[in-house]
Parts: sequence; structure tokens; C-alpha cells
Amino acid sequence: MKKSSKQTALEEKLISRVAGKPAEVARFLFESEELQALHDHANIVSIKRLHFNDHGPVHMRKAALNSIIMANLLHEAGIKLNLETEQTGDYEDSIVSIITASMLHDIGMGVCRDNHETLSVVMAYPFVNRMLEKFYNDSVNKKIAIRSLILEGIVGHMATQQIHSLEAGLVLIGDGCDMEKGRARITALMASKPQVGDIHKYSASAIQKLRISKGEEKPIRIVATMSQSVGFFQIEEVLFPKIASSPVKPYIELYAGIRDGEMLRYL
Repeated sequence: MKKSSKQTALEEKLISRVAGKPAEVARFLFESEELQALHDHANIVSIKRLHFNDHGPVHMRKAALNSIIMANLLHEAGIKLNLETEQTGDYEDSIVSIITASMLHDIGMGVCRDNHETLSVVMAYPFVNRMLEKFYNDSVNKKIAIRSLILEGIVGHMATQQIHSLEAGLVLIGDGCDMEKGRARITALMASKPQVGDIHKYSASAIQKLRISKGEEKPIRIVATMSQSVGFFQIEEVLFPKIASSPVKPYIELYAGIRDGEMLRYL
């Protein structure tokens, strides 16, 4: 199973931020040859056929890492996720749900772009059940709760359907936060003439760095630094709408600005 160095580095970073069952589940997903092939094919369709940005193995691992960083910040601030507040699981179970949903959310891109989140749910179902049978075969109720959260995270990642759990909300924002310039690099190099959707490519190329850290007033701070003002399109048309529709919104500070310039606060 061939992996890029960037993909492997992201896996190591994610594993370093979790322990116990979430680490075991992450390794289970990372080691799946079938899932790797689905990720690779989603990227072929996205980049070569549709001339979109990265929707493959690197993106899905980056989305998972972003989501886990934010989940840990909420946990450190004493904010309980839904499985814990509803007494259907614990924090580790929530992390399992977030990692699994993030790793499966875009596999539907291997079929087509329209409604790919729904296709991803259908295609993810066997993986979800396999994971649950391996790691949660002692509790039917917990299996149902975790599976429901994973599917909510997948189907809700485009902000086209309302979601209600913090776990799914973290998947939604974690996906949206993968917007640094490297994600659009390949399609920018391949471009030969103007096409519909170029504004997304060029605005993403303007995002130099997106940093997730502990906030001052709220648990999570997201700061996007850009090289030119076209990057504001990416913030205002992609990231902000995702945050605005997420149950995690009350816990986020959002800043964006041009490098060495004043930062504009959105939240």
C-alpha cells in the first residue's frame, strides 16, 4: 500500500494526539488497503476529472487532525460532547466517531461531486460496521449511537443539512479548515484556461497558514493568514458558513487577515 510522506506524517500527528481505542481505530482505518484505494480514486476524480482541489488521503487525514485538535480543546475547557451528555458513550467514543467520519466523509467524490456526501454515507456503511464489530461488539446501544454520529458527520460535512451534535459539528469545521495553499497546488499547476470554480482555487492558494489553537475568550481560536485579499473569499464563502451552521460555533473565535496586516475578527 503506497502512501505519500505527507500522508504518513499526518497519520503520525493524529496518532500522537489520541490514545486507547481512538488510536486503535485510527490505525485500523490507516491500514485498510480498500479505504486507501477509495481515497486515491476520490482524488483522481476530483483533480483529474473535475479539476477540483484535493479530496483524497491527505485531505481526509488533515480534516481528521483538525477535528481532533478542536475536540481536545473543547475537552480541556470542560465542554462535554454529545455522547457523554446523553450518556450513550464517553469522550473516547466521541473521538472514534470524529476520526471515522472524517476519514470517510469524501469517499463519495469517487463517484461524482453532486450529493457526494450522501454517496459517502452509502459507501462508508460497510467500513463503519466493520469497525464497530471489531471494537464495539459488546454493546448494541453504543454501536447504534456511534454509527449514527459517524453518519451524521459524513452527511453533514457540506453544511447542506442541519446537524445537531458537537461531534458532527467538529467534522464539518475540520473539513472546512483544510484550505491552505497546498490543497489547491495541483489543480493550479494543471490549469490551462479559465474554468468555472477558479475563484475557489485561487482564493485557496492565497491562504498561507490556518492555525487552530486555544482561544482567549472561547475554547477554540482559528486564525487564517493570507498572502492577498482574494483569500477572504475562501473565509467568507467556505469556512464561515460551515462554522455558522455548526453546533460548535459558540465555542469558536475566527480571525483572518493578510500577512503582516490587521486581523479581521469574524467571531
